[in-house]
Amino acid sequence: MNRIVLITGATSGFGRACAEKFAANGYDLVITGRRKERLDAVQKELQEKFSIEVLTLCFDVQNRQETFNSINDMPEHWKQIHVLVNNAGLALGRDLFENASLDDWETMIDTNVKGLLYVSRAILPMMIATGHGHIINLGSIAGKEVYEKGNVYCASKFAVDAISRSMRIDLLPHQIKVTAIHPGAAETEFSLVRFKQDPVQAGKIYDGYKPLQASDVADAVYYCASLPAHVCVNELVLTCTAQANSYYTYKSL
Repeated sequence: MNRIVLITGATSGFGRACAEKFAANGYDLVITGRRKERLDAVQKELQEKFSIEVLTLCFDVQNRQETFNSINDMPEHWKQIHVLVNNAGLALGRDLFENASLDDWETMIDTNVKGLLYVSRAILPMMIATGHGHIINLGSIAGKEVYEKGNVYCASKFAVDAISRSMRIDLLPHQIKVTAIHPGAAETEFSLVRFKQDPVQAGKIYDGYKPLQASDVADAVYYCASLPAHVCVNELVLTCTAQANSYYTYKSL
């Protein structure tokens, strides 16, 4: 039986790229997302391309009951999860604190923080029972430095960093690895979602330099997951060459 990876938010961006990377390396996949038609399309494509098995779970990580029900109702043989990639997350708006939308704040906290907690808490009993596992949390360089108009998005990714560190400590007795990966600017649907489907605003973010691609982040995720059992990358900060951190990006305009 192939090793199994569960990837949240697997229908686009980093999650979609991770699904392809793990499938290409012989993993069977459990992929989650809110858009059933996209999940089904990814399932069909990866099964045909790589001759692996893919289980789809359509639910919103913001919903605690949906999350636990969907994961707990998986067929037993799918519960042998070797790797969990907590990828589901988003940024909404880029406004000064006093102008920001409360709805945007709640969605980011419910997805980026509570969703990660729900999925991890649902999966952990399965990993503990099998005596192995690796949790990989997708954070951000926004979780390392706060920038103007980042406010609650940055706070949510600071939380991912703190949760990852605490998981690493608490799960030591169970020999479960925990890795936090913090990407910088990456050209995915991220900015389009952040700027409420405004392609002009979203595109300006990447003017003048070559950002990371989703496949670059997927390569880093897979590298961390493929190390020997006694080796764990606790955290990895990943940027394009043009970017030093949240503040400094060299743009050739």
